[in-house]
Amino acid sequence: MSHIAITLEVNEEQKDLLIAQLSEIAFEGFEEQENKLIAYIPAQDLDEAALETILQPYGIGYTKEVILPTNWNEVWESNFQPVQVDDFCGIRAAFHPPFDPKPAYEIIITPKMAFGTGHHATTFSMIRLMKDLPINGKRVFDFGTGTGILAILAEMMGATAIDAIDYDEWAVNNTVENIQANGMQKTKVWQADTLEGIQSTYNIILANINCNILLQFMGEMRRILADDGQLLLSGILTTDEEKITEAANAVGLVLTRKQEKDNWLALQFGLNKS
Repeated sequence: MSHIAITLEVNEEQKDLLIAQLSEIAFEGFEEQENKLIAYIPAQDLDEAALETILQPYGIGYTKEVILPTNWNEVWESNFQPVQVDDFCGIRAAFHPPFDPKPAYEIIITPKMAFGTGHHATTFSMIRLMKDLPINGKRVFDFGTGTGILAILAEMMGATAIDAIDYDEWAVNNTVENIQANGMQKTKVWQADTLEGIQSTYNIILANINCNILLQFMGEMRRILADDGQLLLSGILTTDEEKITEAANAVGLVLTRKQEKDNWLALQFGLNKS
């Protein structure tokens, strides 16, 4: 099957927003470069009118290239490098040698087309927040799991039950594969784009998505958060901190910690007990 590569000249603030929007019109792979985003789509699925509608508010154009049938695993294998978050968590593919010295937790993933390899500032900062979180014995929910990295890390840190969802079937299948590769047994994942129907409550909710989705589901995330729970959010630009914090405050949550990297934030909220 031939693919089309759409190359966009973008800044860092636009990349995640465009990845989210382009995923909704059948784009299924993304390559991030400095000031550039390359988006891949099966040739027969390209709707240039829909693409131009998405790009118009950004004021950016694009170039198009036909890519002949490609072994995508070879592509990502040639580009994917191990990631280490301090001495706490290392993320590598199966073909990489183990970390030396070994971090506290080592995760093996096959990222393929799913988001969340640890390279991006949002995932990196979420892991840093998790480092100091008492996860042992807790119930965890991962909203927008991507490759499953955060859910897998939560189980490694001793969570007793981990539920994870993603709207994208590819991401769900990839998470299942990564759960198995790491020998996890307490993490469950399924395809969903809403929190409706979830009646359980969780001690920790992880949501590394994007600002608009976080705002849309703030009330629902609070509904399934236990009264002693912690809500960790990322996919937030520094310029969006105020509106995310205001939305959290409106449902009774207060900011307790944050991490910043490359103009992206990860924020931790707890229940306002005052």
